[in-house]
Amino acid sequence: MRSDSLAFRLVAGAALWSAIALVAGGLILSAIFRNSVERSFDSRLNVLLHSLIATTEVNEQGEIVRQGGLSETRFDLAYSGWYWQIWPVAPRPALRSRSLFDQSLDLSPAEKVERNQIGLKIFDTQGPENQPLRVVERRVTLPGYDVPVSFAVAGDRSEMNAEIQGFNTWVFIAMGAMGAGLLVALLIQVRFGLRPLERVRNSLAQIRSGRATQLEGEFPAEIQPLADELNGLLEGNREVLERARTHVGNLAHALKTPLSVLTNEARTHDGPFGETVTRMTRQMREQIDHHLARARMAASANVLGAHTPVEPVLERISLALERIYQEQGIAIELDCPDDAGFRGEGQDLEEVVGNLLDNACKWAKSRVRVTVIPDAATRKARPFFCLRVEDDGPGLPEEARAAALKRGTRLDESKPGSGLGLSIVTEIAELYGGELKLESSSLGGLRAEIYLPAAAS
Repeated sequence: MRSDSLAFRLVAGAALWSAIALVAGGLILSAIFRNSVERSFDSRLNVLLHSLIATTEVNEQGEIVRQGGLSETRFDLAYSGWYWQIWPVAPRPALRSRSLFDQSLDLSPAEKVERNQIGLKIFDTQGPENQPLRVVERRVTLPGYDVPVSFAVAGDRSEMNAEIQGFNTWVFIAMGAMGAGLLVALLIQVRFGLRPLERVRNSLAQIRSGRATQLEGEFPAEIQPLADELNGLLEGNREVLERARTHVGNLAHALKTPLSVLTNEARTHDGPFGETVTRMTRQMREQIDHHLARARMAASANVLGAHTPVEPVLERISLALERIYQEQGIAIELDCPDDAGFRGEGQDLEEVVGNLLDNACKWAKSRVRVTVIPDAATRKARPFFCLRVEDDGPGLPEEARAAALKRGTRLDESKPGSGLGLSIVTEIAELYGGELKLESSSLGGLRAEIYLPAAAS
């Protein structure tokens, strides 16, 4: 999943907000549970404090004494973490639980705490062995005693902390599992929700490769208008190209008739005038044919959905040329994958194959080899195949290869031709975004390589 994709943005955004919500929810649950546990613990200490006060009295000698014990047996175990203390607010003897042994509760943190509505102070302190203690303290005036008495009950809060910690652990485990589940659900939802866009992409790839002419299938309501507009755009493009071809054909037809009349009239006039008119009309006809071919090639090169199998074209043209050059004993070898396809119109491929093979057969001694190499290159994110034509003829010097590609150039007048074949091939290659290369062949002659856009079979 790329960082600039819609899927990443949707998943990342939802995952971020889900994580914030889960963390906030976990913290809120933890705080609620902590408050509940602390209130319960404080309530338990308060009950013990009331029991302590209820079982304390002043005897006939004016001394503070206790009658009976408390329900918590840990008050009798030394340094158990559970303690009580009765301390007169005066320099008089104090009473302590057996668990305090020879120590006293540190009540100094109580100085920073205000008493609540019922006169209680609830605070935390350290015990005799540095245990974390929760303390509930209250001052009471006992009958027959002239100074207030401070009653304090302390409990080991490590039990409460352990309970809170255990709850927090399970809460965050549950939140983590829920977050992972939500992330998986988000990935599935995004994949499922964006699948129609993947179908659109695949359909466009099929149109681009020549396997289809429009977007096919049903799409969700949000994407169907896009598919309809794309299909309309493709259809409009085809109509525009067809109209352009029609207009060019009409223009050619309109010009060819006057040219034919001029040619016929020129033939009836002997002398320089007739020769000049004949030569000029012939050049005009060649220019019209040339530019018509370029217009047709330019239009067909941009038509989406055009697809031509390569092998049948090679076989058909090879068979025809072997018959034409039968007296020279030319043998044409073909090596072409069955699924090789040209993303363009068949006429252009026939023009390329015909010119290259005809040129090779003219110069070959006895052997011409044709090889199609699929996926030979990539241009503008499109796959190209290589059509290689080799012969065992005399070849062509490196310095003469560039001149051979120029329009109308003939390097040897002993062979028939107009000098237009390789230039036409070059123009077709350039119109389709490819190129034509001339190099030395392993057979001894010339090797021509043309790169054309490939189409899936």
